[in-house]
Amino acid sequence: MPFKIATWNINSVRLRMPLVQRFLEEYQPDVLCLQETKCPDDQFPSAAFRKLGYNYIQIHGQKGYHGVATVSRRPLSVVEKRTFCGIGDCRHLSTEMEVGGRRVLIHNFYVPAGGDEPDPEINPKFRHKLDFLKEMRGIRPDQTADTATVLVGDLNIAPLETDVWSHRQLLNVVSHTPVETEGLENLRSNGGWIDLMRRYIPPEEKLFTWWSYRARDWSLSDRGRRLDHIWSSADLAPFLTRVEVLRAARGWERPSDHVPVIAEFG
Repeated sequence: MPFKIATWNINSVRLRMPLVQRFLEEYQPDVLCLQETKCPDDQFPSAAFRKLGYNYIQIHGQKGYHGVATVSRRPLSVVEKRTFCGIGDCRHLSTEMEVGGRRVLIHNFYVPAGGDEPDPEINPKFRHKLDFLKEMRGIRPDQTADTATVLVGDLNIAPLETDVWSHRQLLNVVSHTPVETEGLENLRSNGGWIDLMRRYIPPEEKLFTWWSYRARDWSLSDRGRRLDHIWSSADLAPFLTRVEVLRAARGWERPSDHVPVIAEFG
C-alpha cells in the first residue's frame, strides 16, 4: 500500500504558506497533517492547497490559537473533531481515506504545551496537559480487520532520553518530565500504538523535530527535542519503508520552530 504521510506544526499556516508550498512541491506527500494553524476555518488558505493538487481539505481551526488541518491528494472525509477536557480548543481532527483497498484512519493531534512550571498544583496549563493525556487514552487503533490507524502530530513531549539534547538538564523542564514521558509511553504502549519514528531510527540515536527560537544559532547549539510523532496500529508497521525528519526546514526563511516529519509505506 504505497502511501506517504507528513506531520508539521506550522505555527501559522497563513504566515508560512510559502514554506508549505515549497515542502509540498519538493516532497509530495499524499497527506499533510498540520498543527497550530492559528486560523479560523473560513480563512484557511484552501485555494493555495488546491492549486498544489491537494483538493481534499479538512479543518478544525480557531482564530489566533491552536488549530489542526489535514490536506490530501486523495479523497478524505471527516470522522470526528473531538473536544478534550471540556475546553473548546481545536486540537484534534480524525479523518479517513482509502489506500490500496484498505481504510486508513488518521488522527491529527496538537497536545497542549503545558506552560513553564511542571507542577499541576500551581500551573493550570500543566494540569490541562496532563488531563488531556489522560483523555487521549480513549483514542486507540481501530480493530476492524480492513482498517489501519495512524496517529500523528505535535504531542509536545519528548519521551526518550535521546529525544532531547540533555536528559539530565531537561528532567525538570516541561516536555521531558517523568510524569509526561511516562504518561505518553504508557498511553502509546497500552493503546497498542507503534512509534514509527523509533521503529525506523534506532532509539540510541539522537532525534529532534523542534529547536527553540531563543537560540542564537539553533543548528550550532543543536538543543533540540523530539516533540512531533508518527504512530500507527501494529498491522501497518510492517509496511513502513522510510521515515525522514526534514531538519533543513528549520533553516528556511521565517521558519516554524518545528520541522516536517515524513513516513512512507509500501
